[in-house]
Amino acid sequence: MTAPSSAAGRPDGTDRHDGPDRPGISGRPDGIDATDGFPPPRPAYDIHTWKEIAHLLLNLPTTVFGFVYAITVLSVGGGLAVTVVGLPLLALSLLGARQLGKLERARARALLGVRVEEPSPLPLARGGGLLQRAWMALKDPVGWRTLLYDVIRLPWGILTFCTVLTSLFVLWPLLPYLARGLANVDRAMVRALLSPSDELERRIAELESDRGVVVDTAAADLRRIERDLHDGAQARLVNLAMGLGLAKEKLLEDPDTAAEMVAEAHGEVKLALQELRDLARGIHPAVLTDRGLDAALSSVAARCTVPVKVTVDLADRPAAAIEGIAYFTVSELLQNVSKHSAARSASVDVWRTADRLLIQVQDDGRGGAGLEGGTGMRGLADRLGAVDGLFVVDSPVGGPTEVTAELPWRDREK
Repeated sequence: MTAPSSAAGRPDGTDRHDGPDRPGISGRPDGIDATDGFPPPRPAYDIHTWKEIAHLLLNLPTTVFGFVYAITVLSVGGGLAVTVVGLPLLALSLLGARQLGKLERARARALLGVRVEEPSPLPLARGGGLLQRAWMALKDPVGWRTLLYDVIRLPWGILTFCTVLTSLFVLWPLLPYLARGLANVDRAMVRALLSPSDELERRIAELESDRGVVVDTAAADLRRIERDLHDGAQARLVNLAMGLGLAKEKLLEDPDTAAEMVAEAHGEVKLALQELRDLARGIHPAVLTDRGLDAALSSVAARCTVPVKVTVDLADRPAAAIEGIAYFTVSELLQNVSKHSAARSASVDVWRTADRLLIQVQDDGRGGAGLEGGTGMRGLADRLGAVDGLFVVDSPVGGPTEVTAELPWRDREK
C-alpha cells in the first residue's frame, strides 16, 4: 500500500506545508505564484471610456459639417426669402436638419449611451397643398433646434478634439476623467436641444389617439343609425307601401278587406313614426335642445326602472357638444343601473367647478362594474377622453357604485 500524497490532505489540492514564507499559491492573496512572473496585462481604460474618447474626437468633423450646413442654409434661405424659391428652400433645409439631428442622436446612443426618443415625424402626407406643407416645415421646432445645435457646437467641437488629442500624449493618466466630464457636457447638449419635449410629445400622442377614438365612435354611430333605419322604419315603410298598394287594388272589388288593410297600414305608420322619434332622440333629443340638461336628464331618469334623484346645479348651459356628451353619458349609466345593478335607488348630480363640468351617478346596487373587457363603460371612458375629459368608476363588489365623469366647460355660443 502506498502512502497518500501530501496534496490529498486539502480540498484544493495544495500542499499543507505551504505558508506565507514559502512561495506558493496559498502564500499570495491573488492566487498567483511569484515564480511565474507578473500578472497578465489589463487595459488601462474600459470600453465606455474609449467610446467617450471616440465621440469627443468625432466632434470636430461632425460639428464642422453641421456648422457649414446651418450657416449655408440660413444665409441662402434667408437671403432668398424675398423671392419665390427662398421659403421652400428653407423648408427643405429644415427637413434636412431633422436628418442631421437623427444622426447625432444615433451617435450619442452608440457612444455615450444617451437614450433620446425620436421626435414625431411631420404629418406632411396630411398637410394639404405644397404651400401648407412648406409652412408646416417652416414652423417645425425640431429642425430649428437642430440648426441651433449645429451652430453653437463648433467651438465646443474644436475644444474637445484638441483637448482629447493632446491628452492622449501628454495627460493620458487624467484622460478618463477629462473624457467623462466633457462627455457629460455633450450628453446635456443632446438632451437639451435634440430631445423632443416630453409634454408636447405626450400631448400630440394623446390627441392622435383621441382623434382616432372620435373617428371610430362617429363611424360606429353612423353604422348604428343606418342599421336602425334599414331594419326598423325603412322596413315598416316598405310594408306600408305594399299594403297600401294591395288595398288600392281591393278597394273596388272588396271594400271591407281594403278597409282592414288600410287600418293595418295606419298602425304601421304609427309604429314607423314612433321608431323615427326614438331614433331622433338617440341622435339628439329635442328636450335637450329646447330645455337643457335638467329637463333632459329628468326625462331619462323617469324611464329608469329604479327611482332616480336628479340634481342639476348649473347657472348657464354649456356648449352643445359638451351638453350632448353629458346627456348620453348619464343615459348610458342609467341604462346600466336598470339592467345590471339590481339597485333600489340611484342619484344623478351635475355641477360646474371652475372650467370643468362634473357628473356623478350613484346607485346602491351590487357593484362590480369596471372598465375591463371592452364594456360600455370602456366606451364611455374613451368618448370622454377624446374631449379631454375623465371617467372614474368606484364599484366594489357588493356595492355601492359611484361613477364620476369630468368634462371641460365651454360656454354656449349665443
